[in-house]
Amino acid sequence: MPLNDEDWGLLSPFVTYRNLAKGEHWITEGKKEQYLGFILEGNMRHYYIRNGEEKTTYFYFENHLTGSYFSALNGAASLVTIEALTDCRLLSFPYDVLVSLYDESHAWERFGRILAEYLAMGLEERMSELLMLSPEERYVKLIEGNKKKIIERIPQHYIANYLGITPVSLSRIRKRLTSK
Repeated sequence: MPLNDEDWGLLSPFVTYRNLAKGEHWITEGKKEQYLGFILEGNMRHYYIRNGEEKTTYFYFENHLTGSYFSALNGAASLVTIEALTDCRLLSFPYDVLVSLYDESHAWERFGRILAEYLAMGLEERMSELLMLSPEERYVKLIEGNKKKIIERIPQHYIANYLGITPVSLSRIRKRLTSK
């Protein structure tokens, strides 16, 4: 969504530049989070921890907005952890500043609506894949769909976790598909 210099100028005083090292957490489960980040460079992984087991639900790449929206919206502790899978560079800004810009600028208000629609579509797509598709169908959709960056840039054990299977099961699926 295009924003002119005047609209960017409303946010720029609140933006800080951040570097994250590989393995560093941008967002940590259990902490109140109030910042969003815009990734300039690098890969990140969004996951939940349930009974000591990580459940990867999303990957972020450059030009993605990232944060714990749940925590930022309601002030509760974050339910997710977002980890840098590579060294990352990002721009960071407080969520409440973004919300105040919705009232100041039609362009930022539109940005917020488009962001909410994008997040809702992503959540529905992810939920329906997990509920309706087999692990093999999820993998085929991943390699044939518009998420090629995941296949190209994310380690296989995280891809398996994202698909809800073990790395051994992913290897079997890949072998089965290549033999067809």
